Amino acid sequence: MFVEDTFVTCEQGHRHWGLHGAAGLLLTDPERGVLLQRRAWWTHHGRTWALPGGAMRPGETPAEAATREADEEAAVPPEAVRPLASSTVDHGGWAYTTVLAEARERVNERVRNKESAELRWVPVDEVDEYRLHRDFALAWPELRTQVGRELVLVVDAANVMGSRPDGWWRDRAGAAARLRDQLAPLALTGMTPPMLAEWYWWPRVLLVVEGQARGIPSIPGVEVVSAPRDGDAEIVSVVGSARAEDHVLVVTADRELRSRVEAEGADTMGPRPLLNLLS
Repeated sequence: MFVEDTFVTCEQGHRHWGLHGAAGLLLTDPERGVLLQRRAWWTHHGRTWALPGGAMRPGETPAEAATREADEEAAVPPEAVRPLASSTVDHGGWAYTTVLAEARERVNERVRNKESAELRWVPVDEVDEYRLHRDFALAWPELRTQVGRELVLVVDAANVMGSRPDGWWRDRAGAAARLRDQLAPLALTGMTPPMLAEWYWWPRVLLVVEGQARGIPSIPGVEVVSAPRDGDAEIVSVVGSARAEDHVLVVTADRELRSRVEAEGADTMGPRPLLNLLS
């Protein structure tokens, strides 16, 4: 049974709402900006602008709490939200997680409960012109650097399969399909990439296959890219076609390929850390 929440005093001496911490949704629409909520006058830090969000319930993940609160406060359907990344600020005894997300479809937001006085889409460059909630104002400069960005995880299937002697060479297509299936949960569970150690990301996963593995289908969570000839060349092409603002992480142990994709602006990671995530 859910126990009613209360205020918590953190180790810094500040009062915060939520026995189990709190989470907020930083929702972005490329055409409208980010969705801000003006807090009702009677709430903690009332009449300031912040994010739809609130106390986490026992057993909830920050993403679950943030999307639930956005639905309860701003009528943002959970199915219309795609989480991209999250950042947690630990105050000592209490923590707040901001979940960055993009709208999958046009959201018809509306004030849904008495905690909100107004909802407004604000261009990213104008957010700091508003009277912001104290903690949101402190966090915004860092959050701003990641708004609208995503993590693209590009996996060199042949190299990753070749890193473990499990008989993959007897059925390359079957081994690639098994790797694809192992990768799919990452889109839901997320990961912390080595170059963004203070952030948690839900990646867009691209599995590049070649040779006998060509033609295995994509599944939810993993887009399969079949190289017409050379897998390395296809990976370099995929990296080059990524959006400039996105973070691209290529998983391979091939030194030459690592040098080529790093020259294109991507980061790299060996197969072992990835396989540890999947195990």
